[in-house]
Amino acid sequence: MGCFFSRRRKPGQGGQPPLPQPAGAGQDAAAGEQKAPQYSWDLRAKIDPKDYTFSGLKNETVGRLPGKVAGQQFVIQDCENCQIYIFDHSATITIDDCVNCQIFLGPIKGSVFFRDCKDCKCVVACQQFRTRDCRKLEVFLCCATQPIIESSSGMKFGCFQYYYPELALQFKDAGLSIFNNTWSNIHDFTPVSGENNWGLLPETAVVQDYVPLPSSEELKAVRVSTDAAKSIIPITRGRRQKNSDESCLAVFFAGDYTTANARKLIDEMSSKGFQLVQTKEVLMKAEDAHRVFQQSALEFIPLLEKGPVVALEFNGDGAVEQCQSTVNEVFSGTKVFVSESKASASQDVDNFYNFADMQMGM
Repeated sequence: MGCFFSRRRKPGQGGQPPLPQPAGAGQDAAAGEQKAPQYSWDLRAKIDPKDYTFSGLKNETVGRLPGKVAGQQFVIQDCENCQIYIFDHSATITIDDCVNCQIFLGPIKGSVFFRDCKDCKCVVACQQFRTRDCRKLEVFLCCATQPIIESSSGMKFGCFQYYYPELALQFKDAGLSIFNNTWSNIHDFTPVSGENNWGLLPETAVVQDYVPLPSSEELKAVRVSTDAAKSIIPITRGRRQKNSDESCLAVFFAGDYTTANARKLIDEMSSKGFQLVQTKEVLMKAEDAHRVFQQSALEFIPLLEKGPVVALEFNGDGAVEQCQSTVNEVFSGTKVFVSESKASASQDVDNFYNFADMQMGM
């Protein structure tokens, strides 16, 4: 990623020696017309900070189309009553002193930091999420690490749900997994005794009621869907209370169709009334396999060398039996770990997610 304000080095001030001159160039040199060498950094497109900033806007709908941010950092500040859409991946985003704004932020490789904002509604995907001195933010969030709020109150969170055709590749470009989402695992850095500075949005909350589809002609070109069934991120219950005492762990191993297979199982189980509690994509070692898979570890250890595993936790009465049945019917040619019994399922879930949280520093 290029820095907004980095200085270009002038030709001749250090760096590489001049490029060799082709035959005949001595005549130009003799005439005092020797051409200065060009370096790769001289050929890069210049970065104008104004192209990556929304500042001082009121009552406007603005945004950036896919490909227009391309991994740069972005700044949003001093905006009021605005609808703001960043339909691209970025490095970091800071949002300062915004009031009553509706904001969509595509995948952010690093952090998003809200400061001194109030009465804003947002859809955000990021590696790190933090707020400071904010009031009444409602956020549909995908965050790979534990979200942090500081000196903030009236915060409400829901699971990210959004789709447009370029979004999956943008997640990849930002280095984010669609299965690593800790949206409900909030850490309040400045808790107040007897008060709760944050809560969860209603399960029935619809993204479009909070952050509507863009109204400008330019941004309408992005084929957005806020239908939860189409969301690039699987919708999870997170830390909401489970409906049943029975959960089941299913683990897919790395391969050409891991993501598709995981999504297929989610669809199959959801259609039968079971709820997806949490998901995770993480690398495992042999010693981790013994801890998680126990007596089945030797069968799965060779598969761990191929890449990260994708784990899914389903909840509901009969979840173990139904998950086993679905895997046997739909994925008969695919190696999948599924909890062997209702008695062992809860321990399987705890073993895996305790290991995964330690791996991800949570």
